[in-house]
Amino acid sequence: MNHQLLAVAKGSRPADLVVKNGQIVNVYSGEIYPGGVALCGDTIAAVGDVDYCIGPDTKVLDAQGQYITPGFVDGHIHPESASLSIRNFAGAVLAHGTTAIMTDLHEIGVVAGLEGIEAVLEEAKATDLKLYFVVPSHVPFSPNLETSGGSFDTEIIKKALARPDAVGLSECVGPYILAEFPDLMDSLDAAKALGKSLQGHLPEMLGPNMSACIAAGVSTDHESHCEEDVLERLRGGCHLMMREGSAARNMPVLLQAVLDRKLDTSMVSIVTDDLHAIDLEERGHLDDAVRTALKLGAGFVTAIQMVTLNAARAFGLEREIGGLAPGRRADINITTGPEDFQVKTVIAGGRLVAEGGTLLVDYPQAEHAPCLLNTLRLFAPITPESFHIKAPAGAKKVKALVMDTLPHIPFTIRREVELKVQDQVVQCDPDQDVLYIAQVERYGKNGNIGRAFMGGFKLRGGALASSVGHDNHNIIVMGDSFEDMAAAVNRVVELNGGQVIVQGGKVAAELAYPICGLLSDLPLKELAEKKRELNRVAKAMGTEIPIPFMFLCFICLAAIPDFAVTDYGFIDVMQQKIIDPILEVLEA
Repeated sequence: MNHQLLAVAKGSRPADLVVKNGQIVNVYSGEIYPGGVALCGDTIAAVGDVDYCIGPDTKVLDAQGQYITPGFVDGHIHPESASLSIRNFAGAVLAHGTTAIMTDLHEIGVVAGLEGIEAVLEEAKATDLKLYFVVPSHVPFSPNLETSGGSFDTEIIKKALARPDAVGLSECVGPYILAEFPDLMDSLDAAKALGKSLQGHLPEMLGPNMSACIAAGVSTDHESHCEEDVLERLRGGCHLMMREGSAARNMPVLLQAVLDRKLDTSMVSIVTDDLHAIDLEERGHLDDAVRTALKLGAGFVTAIQMVTLNAARAFGLEREIGGLAPGRRADINITTGPEDFQVKTVIAGGRLVAEGGTLLVDYPQAEHAPCLLNTLRLFAPITPESFHIKAPAGAKKVKALVMDTLPHIPFTIRREVELKVQDQVVQCDPDQDVLYIAQVERYGKNGNIGRAFMGGFKLRGGALASSVGHDNHNIIVMGDSFEDMAAAVNRVVELNGGQVIVQGGKVAAELAYPICGLLSDLPLKELAEKKRELNRVAKAMGTEIPIPFMFLCFICLAAIPDFAVTDYGFIDVMQQKIIDPILEVLEA
């Protein structure tokens, strides 16, 4: 029992910090009313009329009539997608009012296993951002279809679930649940036995398939994209996480369905999932999502609930975070109103950390654990010939299957094209928007290279390569020149990870990611500027996709429809098998 907390609540001991003269946004009652908040250390002691908690040594913040909300909670985010080391990431989102996140750090686990995840969680303790660990359910994410650096079996998952900061099992993939993969079933049972939540990854799950996933214990999903998904999830008692990130911004369509049908919103929250550094710098984080929700017609309290209490409820954490009430973690934002919503002041864990969008605290650069560094090791040298897709001897033209990325979300669809063959090598055709794409195994385990044809990017005159490639983080490379592709991959390796554009054999733009081949220690502003340069060069090569590298990294995710390329080869996602991109020989 915290007796000092009780003393502050009773008025027999003064508060350490009091926020007064504000408008309380009460996410429990749905009201807005005058009042303040009194703090004892990192915990809220009282809410409402808190003048009785003020003593001679109490620090007092005057809200000056502005709104007092809980700190924001992101219920599903991969910090790695911002490319920032965890301390820089924490500072960036805290400045926008996000004080807690639920994350599996899956991308770190893919490269460096549980050891790497635990190293990053340790680094994060130096910050004021509260990280709740949602244990990855699949590493590698697509068994038998990709090579990863780290791996999780049921025993490792059980060990991770036993951590005091573990709150659930992450990304439980619908088709794997339906197939009743034995290891996954054991992991689901282990999480449920410990009272931990099962977080879903359920694209295209409807009807009996959705019922089976919910019956297995899955309680949330962040992969909804239409009104039918909204109804299917909420009517089935599945928490609807509306995604408003960078690669996918599904929230407007989903929220509109919720509002138009006047559905109860207590099981609806907003998450960002994957947030690009440029968007984080320019748009913000959940504060930007609140602005979008308000423009769509959500009430002020409802919008705040969807980034606070509702997210906490999805993990059974509503008595710990997500609201302004005695005994909750002292995460508090002072904001303007719904007309022009801005976060003005941020208190995280009882400490004033940001004012006017500026971080007031400094987090020193971490000394990274060895397991997070020097993670790229090629099994064999990469040459232009590494990316050849061979046709049968004598073939002059083939029919090939091309995967096209959609322009608004990195899902892929089927297209059939005719391609020429030269010296038994199938040629790409930028005039038909057909490029070479490949993934190179980068952990030094087997030297696999998967090859396919890509559409939708509309690039000409070079190659893009990246050591960020969900969900295995081998090196993904795309281009119209085998020579430029090889040069780009080799430069990524020289950088110990990163993103590179090569044109005519020369590096046109690059950004190094020395931490697991995924992250940089650069501050947000500098990192975002380097990413803008990558985007500028890619745009000059013809692409109309604003964030081509983020889209590219999803093309190797063998759990998102309809096709992917991994180091194992060209993947039919729905069938979960490797297929040949050459459909038939048309001319010999």
